[in-house]
Amino acid sequence: MDIEQFREYCLSLEGVTEKTPFGRFAARFNSILVFYVCDHMFCMVNMDYFTGVTVKGEPERIAELHETRSSCSVPKNMSAKYWIELGWGGDIPNADILEMVRNSYEIVKAKYSRGKHRP
Repeated sequence: MDIEQFREYCLSLEGVTEKTPFGRFAARFNSILVFYVCDHMFCMVNMDYFTGVTVKGEPERIAELHETRSSCSVPKNMSAKYWIELGWGGDIPNADILEMVRNSYEIVKAKYSRGKHRP
């Protein structure tokens, strides 16, 4: 999978937008592409070094992946309890990584769309 295929997948999910918000902190972060739903991030990748994707997940699932898979790691500057970095080309199939991206999207969408439907 390449960055364009990944972008197409993320942008195919309903209500998703993309931004590169971290460049304002330091130029070296200009290549961090973040995907949002309901104005909250659910995954991010480095466009220059497309070696993995950082996603949000349930703490139990994250712990399980760390115990059973070698191609996952703790993402920089994110809560290790709720976020995980999944490496492309390792022992996690691309289909499973995309499923985790979808799960991350669903977690964030469910959490932040609740208030929009209240009377």
